[in-house]
Amino acid sequence: MKITGARNEPFSAMRKRALAQAGAQVRGATALDTTTFLGITEPEMTPAVKEAVQTLLTEIEDLRGEVARLKGRLAEVEDLADRDALTPLLNRRALVRELGRIRTFAQRYGTAASLVYFDLDDLKGVNDRFGHAAGDAALKAVAERLLASVRESDIVGRMGGDEFAVILVQADQAVAEAKAASLARAIEAEPLRFGDWSAPLHISFGVRQITQDAEPEALIAEADAAMYAKKRERKSA
Repeated sequence: MKITGARNEPFSAMRKRALAQAGAQVRGATALDTTTFLGITEPEMTPAVKEAVQTLLTEIEDLRGEVARLKGRLAEVEDLADRDALTPLLNRRALVRELGRIRTFAQRYGTAASLVYFDLDDLKGVNDRFGHAAGDAALKAVAERLLASVRESDIVGRMGGDEFAVILVQADQAVAEAKAASLARAIEAEPLRFGDWSAPLHISFGVRQITQDAEPEALIAEADAAMYAKKRERKSA
């Protein structure tokens, strides 16, 4: 079927074109108020054309709904891809990405930011004595205490195993060292309770101020090295 008039094109071509626009120009319209959209004059709106246009509008609305659902699902999948499997924290991949973003922001605006690397001491001992469920509980406790003790602008992630990282914005090396010590005290303030037993939590940390000359992975490696240096100092003291 062809429709004569300004556009003089097959209705199937109109359908493809309109669907491609995904309803951008249609917002809950009915068949009779789409004459301008489709280039059809009022006399041409025969019952058959009206029915075809209404079918087209329904398909457009269905398409828009499906696009909205897909966008929502994509956002959910992206969020899951960024989350640690055990804790409510970001995973390593997401934290490395955020570290690069914060480094760029600090460079552009001349602000300070630092990375703190944490290690939960003797997680293996907890696993060996009480089982992996207890070890998981210890990791979750560290995550929850970190989240409860940082600002909304700070970023917390689990790097894997018993290692965590916090990106502190508006914090140079000295400020970050003080905040890291405060975070360690918050984690160690209460023993871990699991079932009918309890055990203290011990944390080691290292700090590296974020600078433009270091890539994210290099910053992580240096903060990690600083953490192990402090751990060795504590053991030898």
